[in-house]
Amino acid sequence: MHARILSLITIVLAPAAMAQPLSGLWDASLRYGDITIPFRMEIATKGSAATGSFFNGDQKVTSTHGTFSHGTLVLEFNYYGSKLTADWKNGELSGKYERGGKTYPVTAKPFQPTPAEASRVPSIAGAWVIETGRKNDTAWHLVVRQSGAEVSGAILRVDGDTGALSGKWTGGKFVLGHFDGTRPALYEITPRPDGSLTVVQNGKDTFTAVRPSDARTKGLPEPTDPTKYTSVKDPSEKFHFSFPDLNGRIISDTDARFQGKVVIVSVGGSWCPNCHDEAPFLVDLYRRFHAQGLEIVELSFEEADQLKNPERVRAFIKKYGIPYPVLLPGEPSELGAKIPQAANLNAFPTTFFLGRDGRVRSVHAGFAAAITGDFHTRLIAETTELVKRLLAEPVPKLSASSNR
Repeated sequence: MHARILSLITIVLAPAAMAQPLSGLWDASLRYGDITIPFRMEIATKGSAATGSFFNGDQKVTSTHGTFSHGTLVLEFNYYGSKLTADWKNGELSGKYERGGKTYPVTAKPFQPTPAEASRVPSIAGAWVIETGRKNDTAWHLVVRQSGAEVSGAILRVDGDTGALSGKWTGGKFVLGHFDGTRPALYEITPRPDGSLTVVQNGKDTFTAVRPSDARTKGLPEPTDPTKYTSVKDPSEKFHFSFPDLNGRIISDTDARFQGKVVIVSVGGSWCPNCHDEAPFLVDLYRRFHAQGLEIVELSFEEADQLKNPERVRAFIKKYGIPYPVLLPGEPSELGAKIPQAANLNAFPTTFFLGRDGRVRSVHAGFAAAITGDFHTRLIAETTELVKRLLAEPVPKLSASSNR
């Protein structure tokens, strides 16, 4: 009888004994230079297999391969060309995150809800304008959502947004961090008596943020219009490109597939987080309007190792199911030389919209992701309408000089 009871107990307790110790939410931190950036991640294990996810707002950024063996967790994110390696000891994780030839120390503890401070929390929800004092990007948008002491939001620059910032009121200020496998950042926001905000970026750069109405009253510069930041030197000239795809085949604007078509040329790179944000939208546009005459080409500027062996680029294409050509013009430092027709081209991504005659009709710098709220909604709507207008234009008659 005792043997049978012990056997039953063993059967009942076996699943608990096999429970994976890492599965669940973790409060992690990454050391970035002189600052420590808090972030949250989720881990799931089954046997020696493991998956891990970072968060960008509501979006999960999940590993493509992972293992947990002999107390060591390894998570690979091949579309970022990055890897997290950490040892599990005494219920905590300690290790490193590697990306782009750089290594960042990482630690993590199992998630534990923390009570908010009892002190009165000021409200900073809504839209703000951050004065930068910079020549080409004089002001940024700041969008904040708030629920009590908890805040989230993003900063939108001309080259795109920071990703989802999240944090809470602590020590007399709001502390917000971001890390989704890319663009680590820490922002400390302190309300001022005059209604403005002091914004400290990564522990060193200090800015002032004011409400948009106050910015207009004070005559402060408006945030840069991303549709007026980059242009072409000669709008009457057709936009040219001729670069190899991942298999070495040259794809050019003079190819038959592009003649008489509306063409979107997106300048980006698989290393660029805002290009990851833009890719699903471009794929959606292609699927919706390709049959009506839309073509898309991605000019992916990559580091030297990716140009030799574009593994990360291939993972980028696979992740988003990109059906249009992705070309490799060169390294990011060669941007101006490879696209000499453009003026003030220095943001990744930058997207050129070509009419059916091959000429540039509009250019948009950066990409505002969903976390930016109305800015994202307007961008999607305005870009979609632009594509529809260009597609509605008549196809020009081709002539012997049409490709010049």
